[in-house]
Amino acid sequence: MEIEETQKKGKLAKTILTVIAVGILVAGFFGYQKYQEVFGPSVPSNLTDTFVEIPTNSSFEEVVSILQAKNLIKKESAFKWVADYMKYPRSSMRSGRFEIQPGWSNYDLIRHLRGGKQSPVDLVFNHAWTVKDVAGKVAQFIEPDSTAIAALLTDKEYIKELGYDEKDIMTLFIPNTYEFFWNTSPQDFMKRMVKENKAFWEKNGRLAKAKKIGLSPKETYTLASIVERETRQNDEKQRVAGVYYNRLNKKGWKLEADPTVKFATGDFGLRRILNKHLAIDSPYNTYKYPGLPPGPISMASISSIDAVLNVEDHKYMFFCARGDGSGYHNFARTLAQHNANAAKYRRNMRASGAW
Repeated sequence: MEIEETQKKGKLAKTILTVIAVGILVAGFFGYQKYQEVFGPSVPSNLTDTFVEIPTNSSFEEVVSILQAKNLIKKESAFKWVADYMKYPRSSMRSGRFEIQPGWSNYDLIRHLRGGKQSPVDLVFNHAWTVKDVAGKVAQFIEPDSTAIAALLTDKEYIKELGYDEKDIMTLFIPNTYEFFWNTSPQDFMKRMVKENKAFWEKNGRLAKAKKIGLSPKETYTLASIVERETRQNDEKQRVAGVYYNRLNKKGWKLEADPTVKFATGDFGLRRILNKHLAIDSPYNTYKYPGLPPGPISMASISSIDAVLNVEDHKYMFFCARGDGSGYHNFARTLAQHNANAAKYRRNMRASGAW
């Protein structure tokens, strides 16, 4: 009996040890599985698009959908479990543009998104005819759409508070590359532009130079916008500016700038200015009205603004494109000289087949 009892105890002990061993293995398996869900690779190691944008006021479910669409989540249930554990979900998720590293775990991904360290964008300003064009360009880089930005740029009361009106608001924008966070609001974008504009005019003695030539910063910008549309050759912009400056300061002379007529037509793709265009009754038609137009006809580059501020001192009153494909102009002091240059231009255009 004692031997039989001993055998039974031995079998029971083995069974208990086996159960314990199995339990340990099972617990270890599930423990390892959970560890992998938290700290194992989730983001693909061959990730090519490393940026993700989370819109303002996104819900947690919307963020999950965005991450899934970008192939940043290996297993949705595992991501949600880790997110809940790390207290990532909230009523309005942190928005922005975030750079993701290949091979990150759910823990790494959530910690980065929750921390809110954004990757900025380089917002590039270049040529534009109208503020709506500006809005469209800006919307390519930051979250707000062009409609929201344009609405602010055309809000008379708002821009009046900034010191502008609908005719001169374009003078606010200095073409350059600016670093922004992707989720910048239209209002914050405008505040930044006001700050950058002020810094621009205070730099390199620009305010003093404008005063010296008898123009305000807005007037300088307006003239620069005409120079901008007359020539793409930076090394002749000061000379072109000099012609218009001479005309502004000579009694009885009008600017007679073709780009202002193009602006007045509203047809910015217009290639030739005809007599019918010169008759358009618009304050922007400098063939019809003396002085500067009421505001810029386009965005003006820094090189054009500085060309006006450092206007070349000369006696030229006319200029005409050479028509030889160089992009340069011939300058003249008298109408007779100008007519001769215009004749050369027409001959060159016909010879090239452009006409």
